[in-house]
Formats: sequence, C-alpha cells, structure tokens
Amino acid sequence: MDTFLLSLTVLFAGGLFALVTSRLFSLMKAGYIAITAAGCMIGLYAIFGPLQGAEVVTYSRSWLQIFTLSFSLDSLSAFFLIPIFAVCPLAALYSFHYMRNPAHYKRIGVNNFFFTLLIISMVLVATADNIVSFALVWECMSLSSFFLVMHEYKKEATRKAGYIYFIFTQSGAMFIFAAMALAYSYTGSYDFASFAEMPANIKVIVFFLAMVGFGSKAGIFPLHMWLPHAHPAAPSHISGVMSGVMIKMGIYGILRLYTILDVTELVFGQAVLSLGMISGVLGVVYALGKVDFKKILAYSSVENIGIILIGSGIGMIGIASGDMVMASFGFAGSLLHVLNHSLFKTLLFLGAGAVLQKTGTGNINKLGGILKRMPTTGKSFLVGSVSISGLPPFNGFISEFLIYYGAFHGLTLNGSSFLFVMLGIISLALIGGLAVSCFSRVVGLVFLGEPRSPEAAGVVESGSTITLPMIVLSCGCLVIGMFPEPFVQVVFMGLKSIKVLIPVGAEEVALVAGNLALAARVFMGVVLFSVVLRKLFYRRKQIDRGPTWGCGFTQPTVRMQYTGTSYAMSIVDFFRPFVQIRTRYSGINRIFPGRTGYETRVDDIAETTLVDRIVTPMVYMLSKLRWIQHGHIQLYIGYIIVTIIALLLFV
Repeated sequence: MDTFLLSLTVLFAGGLFALVTSRLFSLMKAGYIAITAAGCMIGLYAIFGPLQGAEVVTYSRSWLQIFTLSFSLDSLSAFFLIPIFAVCPLAALYSFHYMRNPAHYKRIGVNNFFFTLLIISMVLVATADNIVSFALVWECMSLSSFFLVMHEYKKEATRKAGYIYFIFTQSGAMFIFAAMALAYSYTGSYDFASFAEMPANIKVIVFFLAMVGFGSKAGIFPLHMWLPHAHPAAPSHISGVMSGVMIKMGIYGILRLYTILDVTELVFGQAVLSLGMISGVLGVVYALGKVDFKKILAYSSVENIGIILIGSGIGMIGIASGDMVMASFGFAGSLLHVLNHSLFKTLLFLGAGAVLQKTGTGNINKLGGILKRMPTTGKSFLVGSVSISGLPPFNGFISEFLIYYGAFHGLTLNGSSFLFVMLGIISLALIGGLAVSCFSRVVGLVFLGEPRSPEAAGVVESGSTITLPMIVLSCGCLVIGMFPEPFVQVVFMGLKSIKVLIPVGAEEVALVAGNLALAARVFMGVVLFSVVLRKLFYRRKQIDRGPTWGCGFTQPTVRMQYTGTSYAMSIVDFFRPFVQIRTRYSGINRIFPGRTGYETRVDDIAETTLVDRIVTPMVYMLSKLRWIQHGHIQLYIGYIIVTIIALLLFV
C-alpha cells in the first residue's frame, strides 16, 4: 500500500504544482504532465500484485475521531485502475498544445488541479471499502468533474451543461446514499463486507436503489441525459477521460455491489441485461441522428455502456443458472470492454477535439476532406471508429466476441433465461450493425469528400503532443486486437474478486484467446497481402485523376455530397416511436419558387419526456408559490414559529 499511496501523493503534488506555477505557463504545463505521468506509472506498478490475486492490500485511518476511512485493493479494484492510470497521462499530454492560450493561465492551472482531483478520486472510488469512504470520494469525483465541465463558464451553453450534470450527479448520489443508509439500518456497520448479512428482500431494494445512482453516473438510458450536454461543453481531453474512464465508475459500483451483496437470484441478471439492451440500441440510434461531433460520441458512450451491461447481465444469469462458462466469459467480455472502451473512446474524443480546435465547428455537415489535411488525426480516428464498431483486427472485436461466446453457451438454458440470452445476442448484433453505420457516417462526412466550409479547407495537422497520444491509443487498440492472450488473462485475474463466480479452467481461456489471436493475425495478413498485391498490379500503370461522377451534373459541388441527415435518417426513422423526429420544410408553392428550407431534428425522448412531463409542470407550480418569497421579515419569522409549533405538536 505504501507504493500505492506514493502514487496518489505524487499525483496531488502535480495538481499543486499546476496551481503554484500557473504564471509560468509552459513550465506549468510541462511539469504538470511529467508529474502526472510519474504518479500514474507508480500506480500501475502498485496494482501489479493485487491484480494477480496474490494479496488484498488494505488501508484505514480514523477521520474526525468518529468515522474510519477504509480502503482495500483487490483484483477487481486493480483492474478498474488500469484505464485510469493508462489513459489519464495521455490526456494530460494532449492538453499541452490543446490548452494553449497563455492569457487563460489561471483557468488552465485550476483545470489541471481539478483534473488531478478527478484522477485521485476515481482511484479512491475503486478502492473504498466502507460507506463513509465511498460517499466522501464519490462526492469528490462528482464535484471535481463538475468544475472541469464548467471550464468555459462564460459560455451560456457551458453553464447550462454544468447545471444539468450537477443535478444528475447529485440526484444519482442521493439514490446511492439512500441504498447505503438502508443497508446500514439493517447491519449497523459501515463496512461493505456486512452487506451480505442483510435479508434477501432488502438486498433487492438496496441493489436497485443503488442501480439508479450508478446508472446515472454510467449513462444508462434513460439516465444518460447529462452526457450529450456535458461532453461538448468540457475540453476534449476531459471529455475523453469522463467518457472513457469516469463513467466506468458507475459500472464498477454495480459490479462491486453485486459482489458484496453475495446474491445469485436471476432477477439481477435479467434487469442488468434489459438495461444494457435498451441503452445499447437506443444509444447508437440517437448517435446516428445527431450532427454535433461530440454529441455523437456522447451517445455512442451510452451504446458501449449498454454492451458492458449486456456482458455483465449474461454473467449474472450464468451464475444464477449454474453455468460458469457462460458467467465467466460474460463477465470477462464486460470487463475487457471497460478497458477497450477507455482506449478507443478517449482516442475518438481526442481526434474530435483536434478537428474542433482547427475548424472551430462541431457540425459534421460543415466539415469534410479533413483526412488529406490532418492525416495523423484522420487515420487515428479511423482506427478508433473500426475499434468501436467491433470489427477485427482491433480490440472492440475481442471483448464483444467474449460476450457472444458466453451468451451462446447460455442458449442451453430453459424458460426466461433462454429468452433473455437470445434477446441479448440479437441486441448485440443489432448494436454492432448500427455502430458500423454510425461511424462510417462520421468518418465519411468529416474526413472524406471535399470540405464543406472554408474552415475545413484551411486546416493543418495539430501539434505533436496532440497527435502522439492518439498514436499511442491507436497502437493500444491494435495490440489488444492482434495479441489478445495476455489481456484476456488479465481480465480473468480481475474476476477473482467475484466470490460467487467459479472461473473456467485456464485451458479453455487459453484456447479461446489463442483462436482469437490466430483469426486476427490471419485477417491482418489477408489485408496486408491485398494491399501489396494491389500495389504490384498498379506499379507500372498510369493512374489518372478526375472528378467524382455527379449523377449527370457536369460541375458537381460540395452541396451534392451526402449530409448526416440524408445518410442516416432512413435508419433512425425505423425506430419510431422511441425516437422523436421533427421536420421543418418550407415547401414549394410558386411557379418560380424562392429559397426553400428543409431541416430534420432528432430529439431525445427521455429528455423531452422529463422536460414536458416533470420539469415544466414543476416550474409552473413553483411559479404560483412565488408570493411566499415577498421580502417581509416579519412574515418569515411567522413561518418559522408556525413550523416549530407544528413540529412540537408532531413530536
């Protein structure tokens, strides 16, 4: 634990360094990045032993002479720390050229400090071992991320996004704390280990109460509404960490609670699987309907959280049914997708941030042709797009295949379990197809074709500290896809903390991982062979360049290229009424028509329902009570006296 505490100390020192040296702008950024990277490397070294299951490292300390702050590091905690320590230093490096305005040195120094607090609080969330510790560090994580979202606080849209995020994160925390308070009322102990002693019916209530809170943080549909507001508002490297790493703390909370409750009932797996299917399908459908670059990525995070929950739900159903092969590979695919998503989603946000910084617009219909002008960014984004689509030979394919492997083992079950597993397989296949459509749309509109605006036409490649993290993350996606064996082994190490799970034999794990590796390498070999063969065939041939065929138009313009709406609307329209589509068309009503307009907008049904059915009536009702706040101190004193009398009568 000494090494682990050293890593947190070094990280905190980096945050303080950023505050103290903010006037020395370049020194502040370079020193902060170096110290943060050192702290994360120490942290990765510290989790090596607990990850193998050889030891459970614990640490406790008295707080306020009343409570005990207790932390422990087991294999499950250690696995969730890998993406934190691996991704955050790359995000910090990215910020060197991204946060480049010396006039904002104070704001950037404060941003770096809160980024450090976010890293430390995420680490402590994954290691908290009792109610008090968890509540304290969970709130630290929520508040530090709130201040990061509010970095551009002078913009009205940023303030609105920050308020929405704050409301959701605090509302979610209320459900988590309510669940823990209920557990404490039955156990009389703050320790998580005591939760297993509760009655079975109380365990169900505790789990589903906490599920609301953890689901809000993870972005489970319909509790995801803060994501498409917060991610576009935050700096891109912060969006990458929040989407790639922070929302996984909600997944960690669900898995940790499932472990400490020591439950094996079927209802837990069915509920988690159902939420995963809904989140996965609707998340990618809404991503298809949006034209804002970072909103698309935000909704795709909802989709990937759905994939993770599908794997976890299959694992829980496997445990309830006694099928440990199904359970092991379901959980393994879920955990590996936690790691994979942290890599490719951070990569995609960093790529989007580079494009946004150069063009000044996030509307994909105003971009185009970026690949020729920003080749490193474009190729890296393409790697992330193939990875998130679950295609070989990249890492997304490996984790989704493990989930499929566990799910197909579950087809031998009977009754409702068979039905849920079958729906899980169908949903996972549907999500994969929609993800390919979504990211082929993004890559095609943003990076291919011709520029649709002067801003897109004049871009150049970003600085080295922006492109280097994207290259590293791209390599990570490829390495896991091509050499999955050690990573699959690490995932099964992380499963050792799930006590109700009896892991499958090492031989079957090695066989599945080996076959995946062989398939990925053969696939890559075929691709490389095809590329070499094409170059050989065209080596001595003259290749002419000409305009793209414009359907009979002799002088095609960029306005004839596909827009995001025209590409995806037929797919999105299929999912009515779960998706609200609004169309505005001025029409042609004269022989010689003037300028016509056509606009299609996809609204989030969860958000519109919340606003129309809850927020608007509540605001109306509260507006009728404004007369209570009239400014007369005498009446305020009267309110207090009446309240005290009423309470005394009640007592």
